[in-house]
Amino acid sequence: MKFDLHTHHSRCGHAEGDIEDYIVAAIDAGLDVIGISDHSPYFGSDEDHAQPGIAMACTSLPDYVREVLSLKAKYEGRIEVLLGMESDFFPEHAETYRKALELYPFDYLIGSVHLSGGVSIFNRNRWKGLSDAVQVEQKKEYYELIRQSAVCGMFQILGHIDAMKGYYPAFSDIPAAESIDLTLQAIAGSGTAIEINTSGKTKTVGGWYPSEAILERALHYGVKVTFGSDAHKPSRVGDDLEEVRSKLKEIGFKEWVYYRKKQQVSVPL
Repeated sequence: MKFDLHTHHSRCGHAEGDIEDYIVAAIDAGLDVIGISDHSPYFGSDEDHAQPGIAMACTSLPDYVREVLSLKAKYEGRIEVLLGMESDFFPEHAETYRKALELYPFDYLIGSVHLSGGVSIFNRNRWKGLSDAVQVEQKKEYYELIRQSAVCGMFQILGHIDAMKGYYPAFSDIPAAESIDLTLQAIAGSGTAIEINTSGKTKTVGGWYPSEAILERALHYGVKVTFGSDAHKPSRVGDDLEEVRSKLKEIGFKEWVYYRKKQQVSVPL
């Protein structure tokens, strides 16, 4: 059983190709299941399209859902198409997001922290001139947001949980083991899964999210895992899936999961 639950398309403004391009790429890659999970609209603003180039407009969401469901029917019997969405997590807007997203029949929602302390986690300049102590505090703040996203009950999957290292590889060496462990314990307790996201290879850090060290701790606490390429172009669908499968088995995982109608489906590795 091969699946990829994290893909984007042109509606978000920074990905290439239409939804159907990703479905065809998944079939060509031999996948059994493809999840479409574009960036949710920014519901924390009165503007319809508050973040062009980052996320779709609020008025685009119904068409997005209709298109995915139409393609699900079109490709039935060839590949299972799942309706997903990657949603930002902002504690101050969590209920607004919850109410907006519960109107649609999503198979799963990916909760991702893209801003911490009001600054993008991918901002290359956020670390400049910071003392060691402040770096530790910023890392702790990031993991506290991820912990909150786990326990809020809105998400089935948590996205790229150490992506802050994307353009700052030294992030992994900032000491915050206790915060990471508390977050992993919360994730395990909530029943959400974390994705092994292979888009880190497209950033300065290279490799995957999260690190092998975090995956080892996740196994220790009983955290479920899933797979997502985070493809922003069709050619990356399923990228490194078999390598991830092998690494998870080597670490000691026995299964990974995907979601259908927000119900967890376990698949042996």
